[in-house]
Amino acid sequence: MAANSNKISTEFRQYLPDLNSPRFQIAKEQDAYTYAATFQKEQNPPWLYNLTKAWEQLYAEPFQGVTSDGSTITDLFQPRDEGLPIHDIVNAVSNVLEKISLDQKSKLLYPINAKEWRAWSNPEFLLRPFGLRLEELPEDTVIAILRVLEVTLSLEGYQKAMVAMHMNQFLGELCQIPRIMNKYSYNFLVFGIPSATAAWGWSLYGHHLCLIVFIKGTQIIISPTFTGSEPNIDDRDGTQILHVEGDLGLQLMQSLPALLQQKAQVFKLLRDPDMLQSGDLTKDRWNQDDQRHMCGAFRDNRIVPYEGVCVGDIFTPEQQHLVLDIAEQFLLYLPFRSRALRKADIRAHFKDTYFCWIGGYGDDDAYYYRIQSPVAVFEFDHHSGVFLTNKEPTKFHIHTIVRTPNGGDYGNAIRLPVEKLLR
Repeated sequence: MAANSNKISTEFRQYLPDLNSPRFQIAKEQDAYTYAATFQKEQNPPWLYNLTKAWEQLYAEPFQGVTSDGSTITDLFQPRDEGLPIHDIVNAVSNVLEKISLDQKSKLLYPINAKEWRAWSNPEFLLRPFGLRLEELPEDTVIAILRVLEVTLSLEGYQKAMVAMHMNQFLGELCQIPRIMNKYSYNFLVFGIPSATAAWGWSLYGHHLCLIVFIKGTQIIISPTFTGSEPNIDDRDGTQILHVEGDLGLQLMQSLPALLQQKAQVFKLLRDPDMLQSGDLTKDRWNQDDQRHMCGAFRDNRIVPYEGVCVGDIFTPEQQHLVLDIAEQFLLYLPFRSRALRKADIRAHFKDTYFCWIGGYGDDDAYYYRIQSPVAVFEFDHHSGVFLTNKEPTKFHIHTIVRTPNGGDYGNAIRLPVEKLLR
């Protein structure tokens, strides 16, 4: 039976960093901009700097979408009525616009087909300072922006986003660098003209939280998303995040018979020598930042072959239900009706849905898993420390990713030709 994450998560305090080290003493005096400038100038850490250079190459590619073999499956996504409270959302954005200056509007607003849809990234380094930075705004303007999130997302999804932001603040406090990591260390952008009928959207991105939201009438697509946390529990008040996704994945893996577990486990080691590690960071299976996940920032065109075991062929009804329970958690940002429709889409493609696993699957093991189909990719990965000092992956540093393959990310598959993403 899958272990409860509480005990393992609270062990993070034995890995607190030395705050007297130059890294933290220097960072304590910096803000997001000087911190990023120092990173670019000194190219340190080199593994992350090199990855940002690979990201530049990937960002320059025209958008195609994540695929399993390099070919896009068409006609998977159609416009539909999802009952989105579109007028409330438009009014919330209008309220933001009323509170900001013309100069701020010029920074906030982008064309519907702007390349900046794809500019999100999850490290704490502010690499592409587009839009408005929440921490630089008056509190009433921040509250207005958060109201946009509140009326767009489900109640549970909004709470999840707020917890992710809270956990970023907690990490900033642990490391005594609150000007680099706090609950408002996020950039907010609006694309197109907010409308009850036409296509538009917004994005919010920063450390461990990236939400890309496309809206057309009463239909909403929230994809890509990135949600992470280090640590994933605030032991002062018990606030947690991403433990349910982890426990459900482990429950599913542990429920499989031994032969299926062996087939699902595509690598036994979290950094397995059989993983591609050529130094080409645009293609490698493992790198120090992404580690095992394949569909993170700037991986908009990643070819991700199906791996593991097929959900539709050999999973029991109970195991298939667990897959949908996992989907529920990964899609939690979506309003209830939209989420139900997305889960129905996923169920309809069970015969082409695969579940794979990396690492051990004992109660205390760290691991990676992926659920992948023509209409959804969910990735869950336990990471080694970035600010905490654990050299091996642990259950208190987690990354999760949602992608909608075959052109579904950014709502591109249902956009009109003039609305499609630019290069």
